[in-house]
Order: sequence, then C-alpha cells, then structure tokens
Amino acid sequence: MAHIDAGKTTTTERILYYTGKSHRLGEVDDGEATMDWMVQEQERGITIQSAATTTYWKRETKNGNQTGKNNTFQINIIDTPGHVDFTAEVERSLRVLDGALALFDAVRGVEAQTETVWRQADHYKVPCIGYVNKMDRLGADFFSAVEDIKTKLNANPVPLQIPVGKESSFEGVIDLIEMKEIRWDASGEGEVMNYSPVSPSLTDEAQKWREKLIDTLSGFSDPITEKFLAGEEIPPELIRSELRKAVISRNILPIFVGASRRNMGVQPLIDAVVDFLPAPNETMPAAGRHIKKEEDIEIPCDPNANPLGLVFKIQNDREAGSLCYVRMYSGSIKNGAVVFNVGKKKRERANRILRMHSNKSEPMDSLSAGDIGVIIGMKLAQTGDTIGAENWPVLLETMQFPEPVISVSMEPKNLSEQEKLKEILAILSKEDPTFTARDNEETGQLIISGMGELHLDVLVTRILTEFKVGAKVGNPQVTYRESISSVIEHKEIFSKVMGGKENAASLTLRVEPQSRGKGNQYQWAAGKISVPEAIRDAVERGINASMQSGIVLGYPCIDIKVTVIDAGYSELTGTEFAFEACASMGYDEACRKAGPELLEPIMAIDIVSPKEFVGDVISLVTQRGGQILSMDSKTGGDEVKARSPMAKMFGFMTSLRSASQGRAVFTMEFSHFEKKMER
Repeated sequence: MAHIDAGKTTTTERILYYTGKSHRLGEVDDGEATMDWMVQEQERGITIQSAATTTYWKRETKNGNQTGKNNTFQINIIDTPGHVDFTAEVERSLRVLDGALALFDAVRGVEAQTETVWRQADHYKVPCIGYVNKMDRLGADFFSAVEDIKTKLNANPVPLQIPVGKESSFEGVIDLIEMKEIRWDASGEGEVMNYSPVSPSLTDEAQKWREKLIDTLSGFSDPITEKFLAGEEIPPELIRSELRKAVISRNILPIFVGASRRNMGVQPLIDAVVDFLPAPNETMPAAGRHIKKEEDIEIPCDPNANPLGLVFKIQNDREAGSLCYVRMYSGSIKNGAVVFNVGKKKRERANRILRMHSNKSEPMDSLSAGDIGVIIGMKLAQTGDTIGAENWPVLLETMQFPEPVISVSMEPKNLSEQEKLKEILAILSKEDPTFTARDNEETGQLIISGMGELHLDVLVTRILTEFKVGAKVGNPQVTYRESISSVIEHKEIFSKVMGGKENAASLTLRVEPQSRGKGNQYQWAAGKISVPEAIRDAVERGINASMQSGIVLGYPCIDIKVTVIDAGYSELTGTEFAFEACASMGYDEACRKAGPELLEPIMAIDIVSPKEFVGDVISLVTQRGGQILSMDSKTGGDEVKARSPMAKMFGFMTSLRSASQGRAVFTMEFSHFEKKMER
C-alpha cells in the first residue's frame, strides 16, 4: 500500500521473480507487469484494480543454510492501486489481509495518499512493515523519510537497515540486526546478494542506529531489557522474535530500504514478511455477530470449525460469470459445496474454487481458514457479504466505502444499446462499490457516479471500448447529498385493494439527523413478537430504497437515523407489499417535514509546488473558494494542504500547470459533506 508511483507494482514484480512465481521481471513502464493485466493499466502505467496472487518463499539464513524443516512459507499478496480514485480497492484489501507492506518514496517521504491508506490500516488494526524505496533517485533522503513517517503518521518507525550511500552512489544496505553490509550483484537481476562486515567508515553510524533499535525494542520486551542492562550480547534470533511480537501488536513499524527498480533491497523484505508479519492463526480473532442469538462473538482461525468467509471483491468474467474473491476466517468450503449467504439468507453453490495469480488461475479442492481464493457459482453475492453455514448464522464486520462525488451523464445511441448499457452498469456497480448508476427522472438521462475524474474516465473507457457500447458522454457534474436538520415523528397509514384483497399497514417513524460522516442508521423499536420477521424486513427494504432516491431533489440521503417506534399489523391484511410501501411513503413524508438540506462534497487537496510558485498556487486555491490548512517545506518543494468544494475544482489541473510552469503536482480526495452555501 502506498501513494501513487511509490513502486508498489515494481516491488511486487520483484517479489514474484525472486520467489520463483514468475520467470522474468515485468516492468510497469513497458506495460508488461504481471499484476497490471488490464488493458487500461498497461496503457496508463497505473494500477486500477487490486490484483491477488499467491507465492512461496524458502526462508534462508545469511550463510545459505535453510532454517529448519518447515522453511517454505505461503504468502498471499494483493497489489493495490495508489491513486486516490481507487481507494476502495485498498480498503477491501486491508479488510481481509493480516499484514501490510507500506512503501515510501525516499525523495517525497509521506505523501497524501500514504496518509489515507495508513488511516485505513489503522482502522482495521493491520500490522505493517515500512519500506523506503527509490534510494537511487536524485534528492533521496532515508533519514528525512523516517522522520516524516514519525511526525505525519504518528507511527513508531524503527530502521532495521540503513542505506550505504544515496542517489546515484546508493550501493546497498547495512543490516542492523546481523551488523553486515548487503550488496546486490548488478550483473544479473539482483538474485545474488553479497554479505560483508560493516566497513570502518560506517561502523559508528551503524552502531548508533543499532543502539536506537535495541533501545526502542527494550521498551516492549523484558528479555531484551534484561540482556541490555546486564551488558550481554543480544543474539539476532532474540531480536527477531521480540520484534515480531512488537510488530504484530502494532507498537513498532520496522523500516527497510532499497531501490526496487534497480533490484536492490527486495529479498530482505520478503524475509521480513515471514519474520515479522503474522500468520492467519496469530492475528486477533475476527469479530462477528450471531444474528439469531443477537450477540457479538470472536471467530478464531480454525480450519476444523464452522465455515465462515467474507466476500471482499467481485470481478466479472465473460465466460465464468461472477468471480467472488473470498477470505476464509474459519472452517473450509469444498468444491461443489452448498454455502449460505448469511446477510441475504440464501443458499448458493460453490461450483468451482480457484487460486488466483493476477488474471490467471489454478483450481483448488477447498478453501480453508486463512486462505484467499475465488469461488465461482455464487450469483447473489456482493462485496461485503458473509458466507458460511446455515446452522451458524454469523455476520462478519462489513466494509465502509467512501461516497461517490462526481457524475457524468450517458445517453445510449439507440434502444438496443440502452438495454445493453443497463446490463453492463449492473455488472460494473457489482464489481465496484464506489460506482453507482441511476436514472434522472427530470431529464431522462442515465447518470453514473464515481470517486473522481480519473475513476469515471476509466469506467467510461471500459464501457465504450471493452464492452463496445455506443453512447454519448456528458461533462462531469458534482454529486450532491441530502439530509435533514430536525427530529420529526410521523404516522403513515397505507391501504390499497389489489386483486380483490385489501393490503393495509400503519407505521410510526421517527427521523433524526446524525453527525456528519456517521452514516445512515435504521432501528426497529416497535417490539419483536407481534410483527413477523418478513414484515420487518419489508419495512427495512422500503426505507433503504427511499434513502437512495432522496427527499426533494433525488440525491441519496446521508447521516439520517430512522426508528420504527410503532407498527399496526393484522394477519388478514398486513402484506409485505403494504408495509414496504408504507415505510417508503412514511419516510418521504417525515423527511420533508424535518428541514431537508442539500449537502455538497468538500475535497481535501494536497499540492507540492516549487517554492517560487507557492504564492500563485495559494492564490489559485483561494480564488476557488478553498481554505488553506497548512504549509510544509519538503525536499521536492513546499507542500500546501487545503480544502475546497468539489464544484469549484473542475479544470484545476490545467490552472495549476499554468501557474507553476507545469512543475506543481496535486492530489485530491473526498473529505466530507457539508451544507451547500449560496455563492
């Protein structure tokens, strides 16, 4: 995980090469990276979809001997995108992985998207290893990058390696645990590593950083403290075992260094994954909720327990249909077995189980606790669904995705294209939770929404070229939201005769605003005995559907809590249809009385500009209604952090290039929604 262009895919390609998974080095710049398999990824030179693979690594000691019998380790890797528009791919990957490798650019240090992915890793409590890449670049500064990690991420970075030289004179690294220099043979592909004692000119520096390592580790380890105070030599094995505990408990972020493009620094990184990141059975038990007992439970990683897995990604395949990427937390699922979708309360069949290597696959007999694989045959599954056994209905914590903030209209060229387009949009929105499509009732246009201009550009290109749909595309527009400003209670009565049968329902709802970012909430507080579960489900469906269709202007609703405080139900006339319709109408009426508000997306902007253009850059932001939050001096220029309404940010890139002679760069991500001000 990292900011765009920090070297994630390049590093992954080296890991696959050195572990023997691939037989040649794929380069991103040549469009030949194994993990960037989509046509658009190869053309644009960026990662768009997270790609999963599995490889195996023989852990060896420094003299080439293998460490014991069980020395081959299975490593599941997900290479994620760095661009903020595809942050959902990072979110769902971190939700299901046990550890993360955070890459940092040695020149730029901690960048905007690095902070975002770090917050996501924090949220899911994922243990991390840090890797300062691109030490061979002009302006590379390892120690400045480490300080940046400490101050900006509020982490506890501890270098386990320091670089030998920098920029064009970067030669290798010093391993502070073994106190040896490591250099890579440049005549090959970096497979040969040469170890030598630390040279006298670097001994003092290496000793200083080793002491810092021991000092920091002693704060979390009694055995290290005892040996340190007794003045005894601390063996490397003890340092590694105690570091492992500190990394898994997220007290320490071990830092490695290298230059992946030049094949330097990658093998020690693979060793570090084995040495310091947890195996599936060493992580905290997954949290779940037993829906029948209505109690929270912990799910340990046990292959022999009841099956339980999380669908974290859906990918459409023209021949096989939906590929459901699943992380198993407990038990196992065999080929051809019946699986139970806990949230949807439906049975489905796992026709085939595959292990993925980017866009290629190999068949598996079963998927066990700790595994990541693909199940083919589940038609109803969506991202975030829990699958398991009917006799153990446990729901795993789902994923939260950011709201789409930008839209474009699409108009099919004819009626046949219209039907085709609707099918494709359904496929794309199932694949990507941050992509939505809806009909605009006023204009009759189809509106698609996404996370940013690049996100929509990628999706539109896929629709027009990959799926070959003929359609006209409009200009980007801001996607607003609706909410309410006061608490209202409302009673809705519904009665309609259909087919000679009366359908009747009555509901009393309370709607109230929530704090920004808390999301929508639904609660049934009208007792559980008198109303069947199917009726309660129908009420929830009606309210959820209404939340999507808005209050006054048709934009989706956010930050509203809806509580059903009373329900009138009769066995003779109380149908699911009646209660779903009653809930929908009651919600609309209650929200209209509760002071509806229009909310606009506010974007967080991060600009890096040469010092001489900073004044012009700040002026440019303030002209667009932006608010400057902070300024920071960095090696590559001054960093300006600001916030601005999305509506004012269209075409900002062109203006920024003009104001800075093309030398300033910026990233922009959604920050929050706030009430739209008249301007």
